[in-house]
Amino acid sequence: MSKKILIINTGGTLSSVMKENGMAPGLSTDDMLSELRMVSGDADLSFMDFLALDSANILPRDWVSLAKKIGEEQSNYDGIVVIHGTDTLAYTSSMLSFMLSNIAIPVVITGSQLSMKHPVADAMENCRLAIYMACEGYPGVFVAFNRKVILGSRASKVRTLSFDAFESINYPNVAEVSSLGLKVNENVVPDRHGIFKVKSSISEEVGVIKMYPGIKSSVLSSISKAGYKGVYIEAFGLGGMPFRDDDFIGALKGLMDDGVAVLVGTQCRYEGSDLNIYETGKRAKEIGVMQAFDMTTEAAVTKLMWALGQTDDMDEIREYFKVSLCGEVDIEGHER
Repeated sequence: MSKKILIINTGGTLSSVMKENGMAPGLSTDDMLSELRMVSGDADLSFMDFLALDSANILPRDWVSLAKKIGEEQSNYDGIVVIHGTDTLAYTSSMLSFMLSNIAIPVVITGSQLSMKHPVADAMENCRLAIYMACEGYPGVFVAFNRKVILGSRASKVRTLSFDAFESINYPNVAEVSSLGLKVNENVVPDRHGIFKVKSSISEEVGVIKMYPGIKSSVLSSISKAGYKGVYIEAFGLGGMPFRDDDFIGALKGLMDDGVAVLVGTQCRYEGSDLNIYETGKRAKEIGVMQAFDMTTEAAVTKLMWALGQTDDMDEIREYFKVSLCGEVDIEGHER
């Protein structure tokens, strides 16, 4: 019996055409029907035009609407494929991983570096992979791109032009395509932990600060003045931040005293943070910051948004960052 797969189109390069001001989404699923059916095998496809946006224009409210729509449709299909622009695809896949935790079907997000209408585009191969992964039946949120499948909460865009635009950060690929076909690594597909319920409440009041030598602690005052409820700090190396002269760590303590949730990770893509090694990290741990460990920036930011949407209680927010909800972090491998 063929698998029922829903294709949800949100726009992006895959569906783009040349317009007066440059490339922009312009193809509907009706325009893509024949090509998608050519790569779908025996799958029974249904189509939905949800948005028609360059992913730079995707906003948190769009994540909420998309999660709710997937929640409404998930019981009617064996899998769902989301066509999405690449620029913010990893943010969307991370946020959906939290919002759709414990979903019983595959939700596979894909896009392309060239429009479907380009003669040498990667669009159809990525769609083929996404559809086949959606037919495999493994529950969860995934990214399908360039012959590999990545856990949604571990994906990050690492190249701007190459077809190999995405990597799985600090986590094995869920599946890969070779001459032997699609091989799924079942050992790295996270287990479901409970019943499925869409948890789409989030807070958009989250800021991101990237550390650089000479950064002034006064930058933190803008976080408080803007009414942010949380801030993610991309710190140096294993999580170091300065305290000499202009005490950035001390200023963070003041921010936390004002009720702002502070999450600290690393600017380095690989291997994660550890605040137990250097004084510049230990001082931050002593004031009680939360750690991102080996999370991607995309997962750290969206998890903080999501956690702040679930509760205003700081102790409960801390609990969310002590566990892995959807495979987004390895706590045991980093905490000492």
